[in-house]
Amino acid sequence: MKYDFTAIEKKWQDRWAVEKPYAAVTGDKSRPKFYGLIEFPYPSGQGLHVGHPRPYTAMDIVARKKRMDGYNVLFPMGFDAFGLPTENYAIKNHIHPAVVTKQNIAHFTEQLKKIGYSFDWDRVVDTTDPSYYKWTQWIFLQLYKRGLAYKATMPVNWCTSCKCVLANEEVVEGVCERCGSPVIRKEKSQWMLKITEYAQKLLDGLDEVDFIDRVKTQQRNWIGRSTGAEVTFKATTGEDIIVFTTRPDTLFGATYMVLSPEHALVKGWLESGKLKNADEIAAYQKVAASKSDMERTELNKEKTGVKLDGVKGVNPVNGKEIPIFISDYVLSTYGTGAIMAVPAHDDRDWEFAKKFGCEIIEVVSGGEDVQKAAFTAKDDTGIMVNSDFLNGLTVKDAIPVITKWLEEKGIGEAKVNYKLRDWVFSRQRYWGEPIPMVWCDKCGWVPLPEDQLPLTLPEVDNYEPTDDGESPLSKMTDWVNTTCPCCGAPAKRETDTMPQWAGSSWYFLRYMDPHNDKELCSKEALEYWSPVDWYNGGMEHTTLHLLYSRFWHRFLYDIGVVPTKEPYAKRTSHGMILGEGGEKMSKSRGNVVNPDDIIKAYGADTLRLYIMFIGDFEQAATWSDNAVKGCKRFLDKVWNLSESCTDSLNYTPENEAGIHKCIKKVADDIEAMKFNTAIAAMMTLVGDFQKNGCSKGDMKALITMLSPFAPHIAEELWENLGFAGEDHAMVCQQPWPSYDESKTVAQTVTIAIQVSGKMRGTVEVPAGSDNAAIEAHAKTVPTVAKFLDGLEIVKVIHVPGKLVNFIGKPKA
Repeated sequence: MKYDFTAIEKKWQDRWAVEKPYAAVTGDKSRPKFYGLIEFPYPSGQGLHVGHPRPYTAMDIVARKKRMDGYNVLFPMGFDAFGLPTENYAIKNHIHPAVVTKQNIAHFTEQLKKIGYSFDWDRVVDTTDPSYYKWTQWIFLQLYKRGLAYKATMPVNWCTSCKCVLANEEVVEGVCERCGSPVIRKEKSQWMLKITEYAQKLLDGLDEVDFIDRVKTQQRNWIGRSTGAEVTFKATTGEDIIVFTTRPDTLFGATYMVLSPEHALVKGWLESGKLKNADEIAAYQKVAASKSDMERTELNKEKTGVKLDGVKGVNPVNGKEIPIFISDYVLSTYGTGAIMAVPAHDDRDWEFAKKFGCEIIEVVSGGEDVQKAAFTAKDDTGIMVNSDFLNGLTVKDAIPVITKWLEEKGIGEAKVNYKLRDWVFSRQRYWGEPIPMVWCDKCGWVPLPEDQLPLTLPEVDNYEPTDDGESPLSKMTDWVNTTCPCCGAPAKRETDTMPQWAGSSWYFLRYMDPHNDKELCSKEALEYWSPVDWYNGGMEHTTLHLLYSRFWHRFLYDIGVVPTKEPYAKRTSHGMILGEGGEKMSKSRGNVVNPDDIIKAYGADTLRLYIMFIGDFEQAATWSDNAVKGCKRFLDKVWNLSESCTDSLNYTPENEAGIHKCIKKVADDIEAMKFNTAIAAMMTLVGDFQKNGCSKGDMKALITMLSPFAPHIAEELWENLGFAGEDHAMVCQQPWPSYDESKTVAQTVTIAIQVSGKMRGTVEVPAGSDNAAIEAHAKTVPTVAKFLDGLEIVKVIHVPGKLVNFIGKPKA
């Protein structure tokens, strides 16, 4: 019988859809629970590409194996469907975004089902569904009521074409990453979420979870905790200039100050006429305003700035007047928007000082000439010099001494600072969750009553933002004009919408109870399924999505909604799939691989196997059409073995040890996400079956192991060989095969033999042989004996279980 993968895969996908063997059961106390999560996709018009199946297939294998181990598994799928691309497509093609979204979700769903994923399709969520975003709005209201959502005017990145606010990460060399149009800076009133209030909790939480090291490192770096002191300098015009420094010990070496071009003090000095070079300053401010924060803070960029003529700073530790500059590398939104500069001990300060002729004073002795380069050693053993009462102290000892002195003088205090900034939560677009707030001239901002949620999007004729940067919703006067929920006076709705990050910050909770119309999720479901046991996703989402969702979840924990502090017990990540030649896949390069094409030519099981066999799961891997064919040939071999195996249900003696080893190896490798070596082990076993012949018993073990990786062919062979029985039980419902530990240990081992470091042969010895026995066996190997002849052995080096090396010298 031919391996007709097209017919076989459709047959089993249809049966799974009817019988629902992958349905999760909330509250089942008879089995341990396992909640496996992948990042739900944005349903683009292009559909899936082969980058999607890599993480999906990996977690599908884990979920299938967990079911075979007796777990009640929740493995859900949904769609992160709000977003700018859909809105832009709707504008271009004069079609409602909801229609586009519905079509795209249908296409994605069809593609996902063709690959054979074991999702619980009854739990699908869609962030654009009002029954879903009702609860996104509800969470926003809870944040607002507890002072964690607020409105503020701030400088933002504004795309002149997309007519919307961009994150710093979306601005590349002054242009929009999406459309290439110029980006300008403009002041805009924005809703903000006070994630900074949770900075320390988010840091502490990382100690409680099993995240891979690089994920934890990125989160810690993004939050950016630093300890130091806040110090008050005086301006010669009388105002306080507050700076934060991690090195208060170097205050005696502060020879100039730098303020952000937007600093309120600079604005005040300009308006009061205290600055003699006002035109030069204003011109510099204009240039700085056109740059994104990322461009401004690049470490290797050329140092620019303007010295203020008319105002100086006063160093609080020695009373010296020092110049003040404005420079774009200091940001008004980070710290206090002002820094003290110690050029002798900071590379950027040193470069700036050299360019602008500022004084460089050594205050930490390091044996280097600070006029030639900054001394920036990071250890605490440097000795303080030129620092009055700090002289002779180590850096480590000087920091608490100067901090105490500052506090006693009332001009400073110990301070913890974070690089993390509050989350800009407004978007001036149509296709997003409406923000459920109302502006009343009498009452100010008033939250919409919870019983009026969801606040749904109105139908509009034009989805383009207005020329002044307001949302398309601002033109919908019938929708905008309302009454104040507090006093009943005329009021206006907020017309900004939420960012795409909103819906993805809590979707994992809704999967637990997706049809609940009374609450975000029932207490029973939350207590049963929380936390997510294993979350796999891309490294590109480590700092934003992962951080935002951890923030929302910790907030929900603090107000008693969820039972765990952290949403995810474990987080792993995967490498991307590159096009042939090792380049990133893109439409412009013409190297995007559509999974539909692979399924049509080779079948879904071949696609699944190849994507997992392509290389180390955590590393980037290069696509190869020829290697895909190799995985198809492997499945052909498995199919052919099923037609030639004997009827015995026992293991074939020659295969038994290999089967036990393979069962253990595949199980261990799935848990370690070493899918490529698990598949290699099964390929080796198939080679043994071809060489030794095989029985139905051998095939039963192989099919069971293969089932998580290639579920369609596994189900078909399970049925063909009669294992389904009268109740038509599927292989995905069977327990994982057991193995005998003693039979997984090799009876013999092959030892490499070297003579004076050069490979001279190998020898097979009983496993567990001692060194003397290994040496005796090795000396009997003819090619080794030849090189040992005439040598006096002075030393023997053993690498247990792998190698023996005879070190010798010519006999006298």
